Parts: sequence; structure tokens; C-alpha cells
Amino acid sequence: MRGTQQAAKKQDVSIVLCGQAGQGVQTVEHLVTRILKAAGYHVFATKEYMSRVRGGANSTTIRVCGRRVAAPVSRMDILVPLNEGAVAHVAERLSPETVLVGEREVVGDDDVESHRFLAVPFTQIASDIGGKIYSNVVAVGAIAGLLGLDLDAVVAYVRRFFAKKTDDIVANNVKAVQAGYDAVGRLDVPDGLKLTFKPSPKVADEMLLSGAEAVGLGAIAGGCNFVSSYPMSPSTNVLTFLAQHGLEQGVLAEQAEDEIAAVNMAIGAAYAGARALVTTSGGGFALMTEGVSLAGMLECPVVIHLAQRPGPATGLPTRTEQADLELALYAGHGEFPRILFAPGTLEQAFYLTQRAFNLADKHQVPAFILTDEYLIDSYYNFKGFDLSKTKAERHIVKTTRDYRRYELTKNGISPRGIPGYGDGLVAVDSDEHDEEGHITEDLNVRVAMVDKRLAKGEALRKDVVRPELIGPKNYKRLVICWGSTYHIVREALAEMGRTDTAMLHYSQVYPLHPSTADLIRKARRTVVVEGNATGQFRKLIRLHAGVDVDEALVKYDGLGFTVEDVVEGLTEIGNR
Repeated sequence: MRGTQQAAKKQDVSIVLCGQAGQGVQTVEHLVTRILKAAGYHVFATKEYMSRVRGGANSTTIRVCGRRVAAPVSRMDILVPLNEGAVAHVAERLSPETVLVGEREVVGDDDVESHRFLAVPFTQIASDIGGKIYSNVVAVGAIAGLLGLDLDAVVAYVRRFFAKKTDDIVANNVKAVQAGYDAVGRLDVPDGLKLTFKPSPKVADEMLLSGAEAVGLGAIAGGCNFVSSYPMSPSTNVLTFLAQHGLEQGVLAEQAEDEIAAVNMAIGAAYAGARALVTTSGGGFALMTEGVSLAGMLECPVVIHLAQRPGPATGLPTRTEQADLELALYAGHGEFPRILFAPGTLEQAFYLTQRAFNLADKHQVPAFILTDEYLIDSYYNFKGFDLSKTKAERHIVKTTRDYRRYELTKNGISPRGIPGYGDGLVAVDSDEHDEEGHITEDLNVRVAMVDKRLAKGEALRKDVVRPELIGPKNYKRLVICWGSTYHIVREALAEMGRTDTAMLHYSQVYPLHPSTADLIRKARRTVVVEGNATGQFRKLIRLHAGVDVDEALVKYDGLGFTVEDVVEGLTEIGNR
């Protein structure tokens, strides 16, 4: 692993910030990533944090590269601990190459003696300037100095960031970042920390988005004009994003009194013709399952964003996992079709969310966007979206007097009308109903209606997203993954350099693409990488594609995979 670390340093630097909740870790993260991007460097950031408003230990990993990067690594080149206990919190990631930057009192004598340490008295410098509150900006200056960034550019960004504050506050923050930068300049900095790869001027103009923002923008592109939710981490960021931009984008955002109300509001809005979104997490979605079944019976095109986190019950509310796949797949009593997307990149989060609205509308079924805390809270720079690929497709008809909401059709999709648009009555019923939407207990009608709803499953398969195959076409080994592990697995395989191994990523996990069985059978050995304990996607493949995957590489400790996790796991599996 030491050789891997040294090789990686030539391409990127990994910076870890660690401190208490409320201490300003996010401010340091925001400033450092934006300053680096403005300087032309590719950046990626992700975080792990405890479920508390104050205290605890939270960390953010920032990678800065001369090439595109979108995956976390365990390696720490620079660790900036901001409180006592921070070093212990990330101790498993420490190596002899890690440089600790900060206050001796915070780091502790043992770690000062046993690791490479640069003493920068953040608190004392900040107090001399105007108060401890400026210590996090001192840390920003120290990081900028270590990386060899242009001080004038750093100062200029800090001025812009605090521009809405008073002149005194702006001036003190400028002094703080300069003082941190100068403090590092007086130290004997180890080799290998300054950025030697060339920046690209084009990077400065690229987008820097989180997964939550990508999902929110995808919803807007899909024509979403109503979102209802009861706040629940990690899904809340999607609700707040749409609420912040609702007025300008024509989205009505409603914070419901509970999750049951939220899903029923969305169903009611969709019945009236809105493009409705619900955003929630596992425990909240558990309360929505009766509403999901209602959407199935009403043939209602509602989109549900399910941001996964570890359960059961409250579990680890601010951590990540891919353990709600089966929950989404089987949620709701009775039998009815649905669509499950699982984006693995920010681009997929945008395009698939937009696609979910179109397909839900077209097929009149619930459509799911499965993300997780890792994807929602991670971000990186990229070129942006091609809006010419997005179009909100409407499938609503103007009703006539003889309109029948549930008219029997060959493909199971009835013409969808909405109240007030035409002369017909748009009757819906949560009980079994006839073609006009009126309650019935005619058993022959019951069979016809069940067959009608299930017939949509065949139509849905015509719109399935094909899994992405990356690597050699004539592969002997196949690594299968889904959702947020896309970039992690891809970088791990590139690092391993195996010419006989390909990666197969699923961004739609149900219905499965019909090519699945052939792609898997082609390999001599197969493994699924997923963030749960029981191999839920592996089981789904067995059930719906009729093939077995040989091995599973799973993780369920509440933290996402890193590149090293996948490299080590696949190497161990390969050596069995």
C-alpha cells in the first residue's frame, strides 16, 4: 500500500479536515474546494459526520488532482485536526506519509512525536486578529500555503466569500487567511505537498455540484412543480434545494406534518396534473408504503427519491448504505409495476431524475430514485449538463364525456385525464374499480384490472436503461456494481490494471435490462460490489435474470467504499 500511496501523490493530494460539529469544518471545506477549482484544479469532496448539532467528530476528505477525480480514498496526505480527538477519529487512515497540520495541544504529544507534524497555532493567530471564530479561515490559509497556491488569488476568493459581511469582518478574514499562509511559509514543509501538476483554466468555469443538487436540478428539468416531504437526513438537502429555488422555477415545496401526509399530498397533486416528487429516507419511506400501494392502484405517476441510510429503525441516521433496494422493490401491498433508478454519478443523478418524471407519466407508475448519503453529500467538478437531451414529456389527454380513466388497453396504459381538462369525469378509487373508476367487487373485472396493471411491466422493459460496460469487451472477470459505487469501482479497477477485468454498472436496477444474463454468463468469474450485508442486488439478479454471481464484496459499517477498499477486497477475492 505504501507504493500505491507514493504513486497516487504524483497525481493528487488527499486532504482530510476533522473537527466537532459546529466548529466550521464545512466552511473550511467550502473555501478550500472553491479556491482550488478557481485555480484550475479538479476537486472531489465527501464527508462523514455524526448525528449531532454540536460536538462529536466529523471529517471531510478533499482530493485535488490534475485529472478528473470523483471517488474517495482512505489515504491522507494532509490531516488538519481542529479539536482534541480528531486524530483518534481517523487514526486507521494515518500512515507514515501523513502530514499533521495544526496545534500541538490538539494533536497531542504522542502523535506529534510519531508523525510528521507542522505546528500552526490556529487559535492564537485567530485570537490576535479578532477572535477564535477566525481560526478556521487561518486553517484555509495554511492549507493554501502547503499546496503552494497563489496568495493573491486565495485572498481574492475570501473577499468575495465574505463580501456581504461588514468591512471589519471582511478585513479580519483576509488577515486570517494571510496569517495562516505566512505561518506555513516559515516552516520546513516536507516535499511532495505542493501541487506540481498543471492546472487547467477550463476547470474554473465548470460546475461544482453535490448529489442533492444534481437530483434537484434533474427534478426541475423533468418538469417537477410540486415536492412534498417530511425532513429526514440525508434526503432533506433535496427538499431544501427545491424550496430555495422553487419561486424562480415554479416548484411548490411543502413540508408536511409527517411522511404519510407527504406521499398522499404528492399523489393528490399528481391526480390534479402536477409533476410530483417525494423525497425521503428509509425510516420515512417505511411510513409511505401504503401510499405507494395507493399510487399503484390509482396508476398515479409519482416520483419518489429515496436517500438510503443504515437501518433498521433509526440506525445510523447520518451514515450511508445501499440496503433499501429490496424495500423499494417490494414496498406496498399487492402487485403492481414500478421503476427503480440508482444513479452512480452526478450526471446520472440529473438525467435519470429527469427521466423518472417522463417514464412515470408515460407508464402511470411510481418511479424511484435510489441514492444514499454518500452520493447526496459528495461533489466534484464536471463540464455540466446537455439540456438539449432533456424534455418534459406530457402524456395527459383532454377528456370527452364518455371518458374512462381505466380503459382496458393492450399495453395496460389507459389515456390519462385530469380534472378540469375536458368534459369527462376523472374518477379514481383506492378500491378495485371498473374502467370508469367506480368501486367494484366483480371478480372478472378484478382479474382484468390486475392483468391491465401488470401488462405495463412489458411496456416498461422497452424503456430500460442499458447497464454500462467499462473495460475490455472480451473480459474473463466481471465486477458488477450499482448506484453510488460507480466512480469508486472504476478507479479501483484502473489502479489494479487488470486487462482481463471489466466493470458493469447498473443505473437502473429494476426492471433489469434483458442483456443482464448474457453479460454475466460471458465472464468466468463474477463479483458484485454493494453497500449492504446480504447482497441485495446479487439476489435481485438471481431472481430476475436467472443467473448467479460468484462472489460479493459488501460493506455495511455506515461508511462508503473507498478506492482502497475495493482494490483490497477484489485482490483478496481473486486470491481465493
